[in-house]
Amino acid sequence: MAQATLKGNPITLVGTQLKAGDKAPDFTVNKNLLETASLADYAGKIKLISVVPSLDTGVCDAQTRRFNEEAAKLGDNVIVLTISVDLPMAQARWCGAAGIDKVVTLSDYKNHSFGKAYGVLIEELRLLMRSIFVIDANDTIQYVEYLGEMTEHPNYEAAIEAVKKLV
Repeated sequence: MAQATLKGNPITLVGTQLKAGDKAPDFTVNKNLLETASLADYAGKIKLISVVPSLDTGVCDAQTRRFNEEAAKLGDNVIVLTISVDLPMAQARWCGAAGIDKVVTLSDYKNHSFGKAYGVLIEELRLLMRSIFVIDANDTIQYVEYLGEMTEHPNYEAAIEAVKKLV
């Protein structure tokens, strides 16, 4: 288990942290209450996975809006996924209010499959730690950013550059 912080206070991340070159683990998350999605649903696409604790917080809001803007410029072979443990209805409500239409929001609320497989489940809070994964069309991880402090922004430029190298 890896350590990280929330406002300087230690939190514990469950799962093994991944690195560039690793095969992307499969996962099962929810599109809505009844429909699920997995890594295989995005086969053949370059995937930028933006992981946020909750869309209803300032940094998560900004992160999702930024990647929504970038998604339009990346082309049809790239999909941007935002994964949180927010309920699917809350994600849909937030996206509608925020005008988010390029990013696909997915929920890991049920069994934390993504959080455990990618080493981002926060044991104490049952939320996901802010992180970024860029996965190529063959499901190999090409870029990873695990943030050490939950309230900080990711390196947007580095993530976008990692995607552009694959397009």
